[in-house]
Amino acid sequence: MKILVVGGGGREHALVWKINKSPLVKEIYCAPGNPGIATLAQCVEIAPTDLKGLLSFAQQKKIDFTIVGPEVPLTEGIVDMFKAAGLLIFGPEKKAAALEGDKTFAKDLLQELGVPTAKYRVFSDAVSALAYVREQDFPLVIKAAGLAAGKGVIIAETLPEAKKAITEIITERIFGTAGNKLVVEDFLVGEEVSLLAFTDGEIIIPMISAQDHKAAYDGDQGPNTGGMGAYAPAPVLTPTLLEEVIKNILKPVVRGLADKGINYRGILYAGLMLTQKGPEVLEFNVRFGDPETQAVLPLLKSDIVPVMLATAEGSLKDVQLEWHPGSAACVVMAAGGYPGKYKKGHVITGIETASSLEKLVVFQAGTAFNDGRIVTAGGRVLGVTGFGGNLREALKRSYDAVEKISFTPCHYRKDIGFKAVRK
Repeated sequence: MKILVVGGGGREHALVWKINKSPLVKEIYCAPGNPGIATLAQCVEIAPTDLKGLLSFAQQKKIDFTIVGPEVPLTEGIVDMFKAAGLLIFGPEKKAAALEGDKTFAKDLLQELGVPTAKYRVFSDAVSALAYVREQDFPLVIKAAGLAAGKGVIIAETLPEAKKAITEIITERIFGTAGNKLVVEDFLVGEEVSLLAFTDGEIIIPMISAQDHKAAYDGDQGPNTGGMGAYAPAPVLTPTLLEEVIKNILKPVVRGLADKGINYRGILYAGLMLTQKGPEVLEFNVRFGDPETQAVLPLLKSDIVPVMLATAEGSLKDVQLEWHPGSAACVVMAAGGYPGKYKKGHVITGIETASSLEKLVVFQAGTAFNDGRIVTAGGRVLGVTGFGGNLREALKRSYDAVEKISFTPCHYRKDIGFKAVRK
């Protein structure tokens, strides 16, 4: 088979890395890819948002199967476009992708279906939003309703913080058109967990759980990021709780969409808070998580390509996933200043040395070539992933490798997975 992977970050590097192991695959292309992906696939200079360019390339190269990494092309309808051209593609159609692309759609659907989630209100102007938050208990969660690359969520501990968040999102538009509307939610207390599942619109096959670390700094301090690291599996999601999530959250959502004439095929990613009342939905994503994918896929024993094909073709009924025992942990090495302003073009050293370590993969995310050297080209630069018999072992491998890699300025969290280790 000829495979095209759309995207160029750490998630896509992990996908290409796993797809490359399949005996079904003859050639892999990645648009646009990155220096790490270039060691496994042919990178082509097409932006993930250039849907027509991607379609034209797939037709020209006679691509058998396209796999979409980022959320933006999904919400813009790349799957609809490829299907209309008779091409097989992995991911949900545009209407289904609204589950991530429009938080108001997602929250309204959850409320309609009776799926547990935080109480919320939606606003399109600052005055109404401010009037509402003045009457609420704090903390509150204030979200841009559209796509904001994982950064559009602000936890307001006080009224002044809420005012600032509302002003930034809906008046100053720091997240652009994602802030046309905002969602104000009650703050949920508990432990957060991510669950990704394959679904063909009827059958749901969950992967192992993961726990992301959204806050920029140790101790869950600082602003939200796209994710500073993850580990899998997350022991906090017990087998009993997993069954509860499938029964009370995933199945009702897939059925509820089907009742609206929306056949959801692809990855359904539930961001969950495990509260005293049980699991509640924080958000949905419509694609593989980043950096969760970098922690989950190294533990997947099964060939991923047949599973993705069955998902896209609507034939998941007889598919089962096999997993390696043990744990994996991904530590994100980020550019200094991220998630705020940061500079690009700093030379990265030590990737080859770290990659030579046992049970260790360095997934490249925000990297580029410059005069034959790998340099920083994004906020989240590398996802250093170790795996082993248990979480302590996986974390040791990751952090040992991190110490062998250098670029300046750089920052990373030193406490990935430590909640689980303490337990």
